[in-house]
Amino acid sequence: MESKAKIVGHPAHPILIVFPLGLLATSVLFTVIYLISDKPDMSIVSYWMTVAGTVSGLVASVPGTIDWLTIPKGTRARRVGAIHGLGNLIVLILFGVSWLFRSNEPAYSPSLLALIVSFLGFAVAGVTGWLGGELVDRLGVGVDEGANLNASNSLSGRPASL
Repeated sequence: MESKAKIVGHPAHPILIVFPLGLLATSVLFTVIYLISDKPDMSIVSYWMTVAGTVSGLVASVPGTIDWLTIPKGTRARRVGAIHGLGNLIVLILFGVSWLFRSNEPAYSPSLLALIVSFLGFAVAGVTGWLGGELVDRLGVGVDEGANLNASNSLSGRPASL
């Protein structure tokens, strides 16, 4: 099934998700560097990566939602897409909470709760990113008009072909 939300002929969602995925992962990396080095500049970079990643995640969610709504009901792709989308909503909420907790003083040490929710968001994003790959690479959602929307899980060892 082809994507309904395209940018210059290509599915928009896979193009746009590289920004929030990269920015949010990098925000965690800079947080770790801050925790190791105790350099406030690293905390500032982490804060702004979180802001940019959360905002770009909201932008990327629009074409993702449009594509999910066009997946036929009752298919494995629809179920995987729902888990992927809801999981990514949780990721954005977690990083949004981290952003909120850190917004008063980004140069200072983030609170333990801000750290926990961002690390948890990073872990959930790893799972939802894999599910997104399953949707595109295994099930062909958004990229293949002849997609097998009920292909078995890529970890099953079975071919995806009909």
